[in-house]
Amino acid sequence: MTEHDGLSFDHNSSDASYPNSLGRPTTHPVQSPPHGGPSTTKPKGLGAMLGVLGVVYGDIGTSPLYALQTSVHNVGSHIQPWEIMGITSLTFWALMLVVTIKYVSLVMCADHNGEGGIIALMSLAQRVCKSPRMRWLIGFIGIAGTCLFFGDSIITPAISVLSAIEGIEISVPQAKEFVIPMALVVLVGLFAAQALGTGRIGRAFGPIMLVWFCVLAVLGVRGIILYPHILMALSPWLALKFIATHGVISFLSLGSVVLSVTGAEALYADMGHFGRSPIRYAWLFLVLPALSLNYFGQAAQLIHNPSTIANPFFHLGPHWLQIPMLILATMATVIASQAGISGSFSICRQLIQLGYLPRSRIVHTNPYEEAQIYIPSLNWLLAFGALLLVVSFRSSAALASAYGIAVTGTFLCTSVLSMVVFRRIFKWAPWLVACVFGFFFLMDGTFFSANVLKIPEGGWVPLFIAFICTLIMTTWKRGRNLLRSRLQADAIPMGSFLTRLTQSRTIRVPGWAVFLTAAPEIVPNSLLHNLRLNRVLHEHVIFVTVQTLDQPEVTIDQRLEITELSPNIYRVIVRYGFMEMPNVPLALGQLSDRGMDFDPIQASYFASHDLVFRSKVPKMSLWRMWIFLYLLNNATPATEFFRIPPERVMEFGVRIAI
Repeated sequence: MTEHDGLSFDHNSSDASYPNSLGRPTTHPVQSPPHGGPSTTKPKGLGAMLGVLGVVYGDIGTSPLYALQTSVHNVGSHIQPWEIMGITSLTFWALMLVVTIKYVSLVMCADHNGEGGIIALMSLAQRVCKSPRMRWLIGFIGIAGTCLFFGDSIITPAISVLSAIEGIEISVPQAKEFVIPMALVVLVGLFAAQALGTGRIGRAFGPIMLVWFCVLAVLGVRGIILYPHILMALSPWLALKFIATHGVISFLSLGSVVLSVTGAEALYADMGHFGRSPIRYAWLFLVLPALSLNYFGQAAQLIHNPSTIANPFFHLGPHWLQIPMLILATMATVIASQAGISGSFSICRQLIQLGYLPRSRIVHTNPYEEAQIYIPSLNWLLAFGALLLVVSFRSSAALASAYGIAVTGTFLCTSVLSMVVFRRIFKWAPWLVACVFGFFFLMDGTFFSANVLKIPEGGWVPLFIAFICTLIMTTWKRGRNLLRSRLQADAIPMGSFLTRLTQSRTIRVPGWAVFLTAAPEIVPNSLLHNLRLNRVLHEHVIFVTVQTLDQPEVTIDQRLEITELSPNIYRVIVRYGFMEMPNVPLALGQLSDRGMDFDPIQASYFASHDLVFRSKVPKMSLWRMWIFLYLLNNATPATEFFRIPPERVMEFGVRIAI
């Protein structure tokens, strides 16, 4: 195994690490589940289309609230009609190139057993790489993109809610001073409601967003009628002319134009819930036309009436419609924020499963839907970050400077990982990969570079968040690797123990004992402590190791691997995909189907509790050791994480120096 500053991505190792206190991510030579996952029941028909509108397109669907307005402001107050047309052309072709061609047509083809998202893409790319250094590099790129996604999850609720409530200034200018308090109230209510789960309100998301996109299209047509020549912006030559003429200003404008494609990553990330077809059809036949019409309508209105530059979106409608539009826009932004928050919960669970984050308390808000979860600690971290951003930046225009870095950074990471996947898995010729994804890499790099110039104005926020997240993940990974190495160095091989056990006079008592162990080839400390203190061993013993496979879900026949090590002593390896939530008693309940008279509720469970301290010759710096110990001491206990009844558990403390 090769380690690089705490990042280890060797998925071919057979020994278990301790990311979940029981097992490590591994690629096991078992048959992959069928396309789309073994237990994935995707919505179909109109239900799927409505679900896609509410979950997938909430973020990108609310971009018209601030994207074009921010781009126009970057050019200056005395902007000319042809400049507005150039910016509109840039916006339209950003939607076409980034979303329609890159994500909808290409990246969504690279599913990992039916699942999408940057974590799935990272795992898919790592699977086809044999070099440990290459796997480490791919893993680092995936983790970097994921950390930027967390920054996006904090900024999205703040900028979306703030931009919607700012519309009240159009109808009631005197209410300007109440914008910040109202935004804070909406955000607090949004994050407080997460504990209830999305199941009850999820059914309303789709119809509301359907109304939203229809209103976007109608208002856009109303604006285009004011200046029909705006349709000339469909030509890419206007975008190229704007770039060639304005130089540095056009470069700055690109940093704002990218705001029109925020949320494009959600198309890929939520593919496992809905499948490709509903996402593609919704984009091509509803979302793309509605967004394009609205952007063109805003631009036409700005040319017709330049005084509406303060907030072109809300000026599109008649005066009597502005209050209903404010309410609808607020609802749409709450939905967009909800989608981002729910996505961060799913990503966090995947990272926990893959061993990049410590165990956290995960609440299942729907007993029938495994994917509907709530992570309290992450929820309130996101809430604190979003509230702090609103208070600090105080306007959606100011927050836009912080938004672009997170979005374009994730785009870059996706382009790099896609190069590997399309070359190694889809067998594209090197020149074709270089031409296609090389073009997207240059385009994403240009967008990212344009936003780098905004670092002093707020672009440092997502970079700082990504840096902190990466630091936490690498420190946790490094600490767990050191802890695993120390435990294995002092461990007793399972074969030697079983040989001595048959020759000893150890008293065997009736019942089943389940010993949780991360490494199936060594004797767990919990068993040794039990023998030392109680001087007995149960008649039936099971050594349980939980492994997270390098795939989203596993099939029923993959779940358990049973090996009889000695009479009445068994090794059971329980496998999960990185998008599944472990439940050890439920998995062990399947042992009765294999001919074993086992009742997981009546069994006694034994586990070790690691008491880690710094050794005299430490292998980690003092500050990183402090971070690791803090994470370790605040991690959810393994027994709770694996949903083992606490009244059936006996834990033994083990002091370990690293």
